[in-house]
Amino acid sequence: MFFNRSRYFVRNTPNESFKIVVKNTNNKAELGRRGERLAAHYLEEQGFRILDRNWYFRKKEIDILAEEGRFLVVVEVKTRVGAYRIAPGGMISRRKQKFLTEAADAYLRKYGLDRDVRFDVVVIHFFDNQYQLEHIPDAFLPGE
Repeated sequence: MFFNRSRYFVRNTPNESFKIVVKNTNNKAELGRRGERLAAHYLEEQGFRILDRNWYFRKKEIDILAEEGRFLVVVEVKTRVGAYRIAPGGMISRRKQKFLTEAADAYLRKYGLDRDVRFDVVVIHFFDNQYQLEHIPDAFLPGE
């Protein structure tokens, strides 16, 4: 279940290197890393404290783990080129949701944290030397 509490903004790309990455869509890994950096920067601007980036659990990764108030926030970042939109329900498969839930539990146990967990999605669309960032808090609830 997705909630309609998204936050959007559009900005010019911060430097020339973003323009190069956007034009070279063959380099998907670099595009993803750029998107994750923008997402982390955005979250910090919003008052989140970044705890970890690219944290691995069972050979898969969580893009960003952050803290906001009493919450451990697990953030999945989706980076796309072009001004098209993806329906929120199609962004994270049930399998990925299950993995993120298990990984969040493992993170809490590993670091001895007692926090509520929230799952957010940040979608970044690069287009025309700009990017649009959409933040979807509570993008899914575990076990839905």
